[in-house]
This record gives sequence, C-alpha cells and structure tokens, in this order.
Amino acid sequence: MAFDRVFLDELAARNDIVDIVSQYVQLKKSGANYFGLCPFHNEKTPSFSVSADKQIFHCFGCGAGGGVITFVMKAEGLEFPDAVRFLADKAGMQVPEQNEAERHAAHRRERLYALCKDAARFFYDTLWLPENRGVQQYFFSRGLHRRVMNRFGLGYAPDSFHALLDAMCAKGYTRDEMMEAGLVSQSEKGRVYDRFRNRVMFPIIDVRGNVIAFGGRVMDDSKPKYLNSPETPIFHKSRNLFALNLAKKTKSEYFILAEGYMDVIALHQAGFDSAVASLGTSLTEEQARIIARHTGQIVISYDADGAGQAAAQRAIDILKKCDLQVKVLKIPGAKDPDEFIREKGADAYRAIIERSENHNAYRLEQLAGKYDLEDDEARVLFLRDAARMLTGIESSIEREVYAGRAAKMAGVTAEAMKNEVGRELAIRRKRQKAQERRQIRSPVGQAQPKDRTLAYTDVRSAKAEENVLRLLFSDQPLIAEAERELPPAWFSAPVLRKIYERVLTLDRAGQIVDVLSFEGWIEPNEMSLLSAILEQGVPAGDHRREMTEYINTIRLQRVKDGTIRQADEDPLLTFGRIKNKMREDE
Repeated sequence: MAFDRVFLDELAARNDIVDIVSQYVQLKKSGANYFGLCPFHNEKTPSFSVSADKQIFHCFGCGAGGGVITFVMKAEGLEFPDAVRFLADKAGMQVPEQNEAERHAAHRRERLYALCKDAARFFYDTLWLPENRGVQQYFFSRGLHRRVMNRFGLGYAPDSFHALLDAMCAKGYTRDEMMEAGLVSQSEKGRVYDRFRNRVMFPIIDVRGNVIAFGGRVMDDSKPKYLNSPETPIFHKSRNLFALNLAKKTKSEYFILAEGYMDVIALHQAGFDSAVASLGTSLTEEQARIIARHTGQIVISYDADGAGQAAAQRAIDILKKCDLQVKVLKIPGAKDPDEFIREKGADAYRAIIERSENHNAYRLEQLAGKYDLEDDEARVLFLRDAARMLTGIESSIEREVYAGRAAKMAGVTAEAMKNEVGRELAIRRKRQKAQERRQIRSPVGQAQPKDRTLAYTDVRSAKAEENVLRLLFSDQPLIAEAERELPPAWFSAPVLRKIYERVLTLDRAGQIVDVLSFEGWIEPNEMSLLSAILEQGVPAGDHRREMTEYINTIRLQRVKDGTIRQADEDPLLTFGRIKNKMREDE
C-alpha cells in the first residue's frame, strides 16, 4: 500500500531509526554505525548494525535488514500500513487521505474487522439463548465462571449450515467478505455454508483489541476436535497468540505458555493472567519473538502426554533462540493445566511452578526416560546422548552442574561424565571449524544472499549488478546513463532486476531513490538483501567509470550465456570485441 512521499519523508524524519531501534535493542556506537544484539535471532556477539547516515539496519548474522518501517514491521509483527500508522501515532502525525485504491484496501480491512466483531457478538448472543442451556452447562462443567466467559467473549456456533450466514447478510455483509474472513466455506458445487457448526467458540483477539479469527471446539468426540480460522488478510497464525491482549497487561515476571484455549482460560480464571497459547499450530519463531518483547521468562505448561512433551522439546529450542529463560512444568496426576487446577486448585499449580525446573534438567529427565538405567549398555547410551545434549549449553558452569546431575542419574562419577562431555565438545568444535573453513574457501557461497530463495544463478554478473545498484542509490545522476547502457533484461538475478526497474521508474518520475522508496513495495527478504547491498557503502572515486566497468562485466556474461548476440557474428568474436573495448577504456 502506497503513502504520499512527502508524508513518508516527514514520518521518517520524526522517527529516526537509531531512536526507534534503541527502544528494542541496546545499541553502542562504533565508528559511523551503532551495534547491538540482533532482536530477530539469538546471538552472543553483536552483529546487528544501524546506520544513522543511511537510515537502515542490517544484521550480518541472520541477514535481516531494511529501513525504520521494515524494522517496526518485523519487531511488532505488523503489515506495512499498520507499521506506518504505528510510527505516525508515535510521532503524533495524522495519516493523510489515501487514493481511491488505498482507501478501498483500508476499507476492506475495516470491514473484515467489523465482520469478525459482529460474528463474535452473534456467537456470544447465541450461547446465552434459553434453548442453549446445554451448551452453557458444558462451560460450567469445565469450571468456568460467567465473568471469565464474558471476558474471553466465549460463544456458540449453532448446528446449522446458514445461521451465521443469514445473520451477517442481514447486517449488510456480503458472502465474499464472509469467505475472506474465513467464516464460511464453499462446496464443490458452489454452495456457501457456515464454517463453524455446533461448536463452542473462542474469539481470537489481537493486541489492539480487534477480533481477527476464531477457534471452535466440538462438545463430544467428533473430529476434528478443534477447527480454527484459516489465514486471512487480518489473521496470520504465526504472528498472534491467544490471550496476548490480556497477558500483555500482567504484572507477573513470567509468561505461561499453554497448548489450548481452555487451558489458558482456566489459568486466567485461577489468577495466572500471563497465560497464552499458540493458535492451532506448533510455536513459531515469530510467536517466540512476540513473547520476548513482553517478558524475559517463560514457563512451558503443555499437556502431560507424549505429544505435549514432544511439543515442549520443540518449543524450548525456539524460545532459547530469543534468549528467554525457559522452565518446563511437570503436571503430576493430570493430563493438562485445566484438569489439574480443577482437581487441585490454584495454590497447588503455583507450587509446581515454583518447583519447575530449568529446561536442561527437563531434557535430561526426558532423555533418561528412554533408557533402562539399570542396564549397563543402556546407561552408556544415555550418557553419550546426555553429553551431546550438554554441549549445547553455553555456560561452562551450567554445563558442569548438569553433567554432574546426569552422572548421578546413571550412577557414574562426575569426572567420567566431565570427560565424556569434553570429548563431545571437541568433536562439536572440530565440526564447527571445518564448516567455517568450508565457508572461507567458498567465495561463491559467501557471495550468495542469506535467503536462499533469492540465490544467484550467475554470481559474477550478480555481484556487478549489486555494485551498479549501490552506485545508483548513492549517485542518482548516474541513473539516466545506466538506463541508456544497461537494459533491465541483462540482469541475471530477478530480485536485482526488480529493484533496478523500480529505480528507473522512480528516477523518470523525478522521485528520490532511497530505501524509503522501497518500504512496503518489495518483500521483507528482498528488503533485507537491498539493505545488505547498501550497507557496504560507496567509497569516493570515479563512479561513472566504475559503473561502466560493472556494466561491461554484465554485458560479457550475457554474451557468454547467449542473451546478447550480434547478427551473423560468432559469439566468441562478440566476446573478444567487447574484451578489447574494455582494455582500451582502461
């Protein structure tokens, strides 16, 4: 979605990237740039750079990059228009009137928000109809109070193929809007019908208080047990967490990560108002980063069954990448937090939180559970697996503590376990060094974008193409000459061709060519690549001559691959003629 350039210039001027990033990352000035730990991946040594000069950020570790709007999009999990409004609110600016297409898109999103809100009201009202006392009793039998049910907006989708459809049509919404919001489905014969039927309903609400989707649960053993809204223009599963709109207000030092809607609601009712859940999928890195913005500590409270414990193992790895302190809850005598609290109460649950162990202790116990530690061969296998697991612990003190615990579990000396961990560490370090050597010896690999979906097929040409772009961003008067000498079709990398064509279009329109002109126009991974290109900067020199050399390199590559052919001339002759011309120009 485009915004007026004058407005975006003012927005960027009032939201200096160093000031904005500093609200998320502790930055330290070094030379011309600022450096800190990247908020988008786990690292111990700062590789995240912010340039006040260029108003861009770039991480040399994970490759993330862009301007101030892109940073807010990634940090807050927002779409481009919402990130613009977020920064405008910070600066006290009024977002200007948009053109007709933009107003239409904004209106469409607002309609979807309104539709989901009205659907939530319909489900809520339906739940409390006299004829649905049986459904109400379902919630009451799960120990929920009316006040908590109201706070979460719980409802009921009637056992009908068109009840919601009719109700929303009566309010003026179209079938297309209901389809786009994920509230209805369409049969192969084209019949539109309610997606949610005979299910208790859980509205999903974003941090700004908008109803954006729903989860529906059957009240018997029907399948699927849970049915969730599909991805829509206003709902992205990986960027939202159930009950985050409530948990963000907690005074607790930690968040509780549960598996299901009912677990979260039961925890909130019991006074644990920092409980959240992922939305019908395994925890994602984006969701972990969202949690890390609100707390530094997380307690995983998943179901006690095998699937729940496997999910906890996966969640640990994802949460640790965000540098969160992770503990894992063992729920004795119950299948999930909801059942435990109903049977034993909030105080008992609080007690097991206080006794919850560091994720390393949890992993050791899970590992030990796979082996018969009375059997010598099984003990050896356990200790080797444990040693490999412990090599992933950064702190040598922490590693030694858990090595001692593993030794005690298997009945061997702490010294023997220490030696085994040392052996595994040596193997791990040897592998890491070998990988580093391979990377150093592979300039082609180093020249590739971090995002392999943007991989270059012709690295020699692509590096020259990058250099051309770098020059054009720093010396805009060169663009007219580049347009005469370098057709976009000569670019070997589609992503670089896309950026180049945009540069030409902006210049023809008399507009500034900078990162701000590309915010919201190219994809986030493409923006990361552009920031990596521009981050290197352009040293002083004869830029026109340099550009001619880069263009000649690209031209030669196109002769080699047959893109450029002179009529009735052998490709080798064309190649030789261009090479000779290049020597004359030197």
